[in-house]
Amino acid sequence: MATRTVALDVEAYELLRMQKREGESFSDVVKRLAPKRRSFLDFAGAWKTLPKKEIDEVREILRRGRELDRARMQDLAKRMR
Repeated sequence: MATRTVALDVEAYELLRMQKREGESFSDVVKRLAPKRRSFLDFAGAWKTLPKKEIDEVREILRRGRELDRARMQDLAKRMR
């Protein structure tokens, strides 16, 4: 197995060391703690059990966020002219 050397400052090393479980190597700790990339399809159907009211609330929040984004972009475009 190929290896790489990584330099850590003392604080980072101690944080990593504190996460280390018995029998784990530092490589094991990093692999366990590093976020895994998930497929977009992993989220398919995640909302199917939510009540309609909650889904409507989320949709309203998203709609308002898009409105704010649109307004910010328009304001930015005016400033750049």
